[in-house]
Amino acid sequence: MGAKKRRIVLLTVGALAVLVTGNTVAVLTETAEAAGERIVRDLHVVRQGPADAPTVVLLHGLGGSTGWWDPVLPALRDRDLVRIDLLGHGRSAKPVRGYGIAEQARRIGAVLDELGVRHATVVGHSTGGAVATSLAEQRRDLVAGIGLIATGPRVDAFLGESFAGRLMTTPVIGELIWRLRSDGTIRDAMSTAFTREVRVPDQLVADVAGMTYRGLTGTDEAVSEYLTERPVPDRLAGLGLPALVVFGSRDRRWQPASAQDYRRVPGARIEILDGVGHTPMFEDPGVTGTLLHDFTG
Repeated sequence: MGAKKRRIVLLTVGALAVLVTGNTVAVLTETAEAAGERIVRDLHVVRQGPADAPTVVLLHGLGGSTGWWDPVLPALRDRDLVRIDLLGHGRSAKPVRGYGIAEQARRIGAVLDELGVRHATVVGHSTGGAVATSLAEQRRDLVAGIGLIATGPRVDAFLGESFAGRLMTTPVIGELIWRLRSDGTIRDAMSTAFTREVRVPDQLVADVAGMTYRGLTGTDEAVSEYLTERPVPDRLAGLGLPALVVFGSRDRRWQPASAQDYRRVPGARIEILDGVGHTPMFEDPGVTGTLLHDFTG
């Protein structure tokens, strides 16, 4: 084969490769979008359910992702569900800065605006509850109700992390441990998030492993600052929003008795789940899903 013919063949193969690759990417993108999954303003969003149903926004906690809500999705299948990975988490962007609770909330609000959401019940787990509260403070027009699952009301109600978790957020030592992190180390750090025996999906471990050290510590510092500035119940008390508070009676991260602080919020419904720890969605998805369904109807 002559040099000219070889060039023609190579160019043809290259063009076909580009076309095939481009089509593959297009198909994958279309499939993801058809499933309601997309990136909006640098945040990973999953939207599913009837478009004409009440909209429910689900925000995970520190080190979490949209996957933390999977166990309660069957109970909410008749809702217009919007799950969002917070900045620095899951498949969202992971910049050096921008992890303040108020800034996270502003980003969520901007995403919901772009999605065309006018009114929504916003539910947050742990740190996600602080973001949901800040969003309600900023956007009373948008937030129609607020659900808080294992969201500590004040900074001194925090019981602490596991030994591995504490080391990870210790200056210098934590960064070294983070560089050497393994799935085993991450599972140890996550252990206090559960009291009942549950199977933690590998994807949740991978989500934590995929975070940057700055994303982890920046979010951790931000929620402490937010609670120190003003307790969550005090922030909600004057907003006049319907509120649901769900706590586990055996939460190992926040004092279970601190759930009573939310009695300062007029009309707040407080549910304590017996024998459940910090993650009711996994530890008692049936009851948790029913509570969320009834509250968001």
